[in-house]
Amino acid sequence: MRKILESGEKLKRNMVAIICLSLTLYFSYHLIAGPRGYFKLKTLEYEIAKTETELEALVAEREAIHKKVVMMRPGSIDRDLLEERIRDTLGYTSKEEYILLQDRS
Repeated sequence: MRKILESGEKLKRNMVAIICLSLTLYFSYHLIAGPRGYFKLKTLEYEIAKTETELEALVAEREAIHKKVVMMRPGSIDRDLLEERIRDTLGYTSKEEYILLQDRS
């Protein structure tokens, strides 16, 4: 009878250890590879860095366009820029000029 009680206690202790180990493994897996885990965090950090780089490029492009717009406003017209835009838009050239067309595809 005593052996039966001792084996029941060992089984209870082992079950507690197995349950604790299982919970530890379960939460460790989700901490590392779950939808809010470490790997997802690193993926999001990479995407944020990539998007910030794209944003910086777009902001620089926008500033360059804004600078050209300011130079074309009445009262502060840059004649060289105006001539460049007229030639580009309307296709005007003089007889002494050669035009090299660039493929924009």
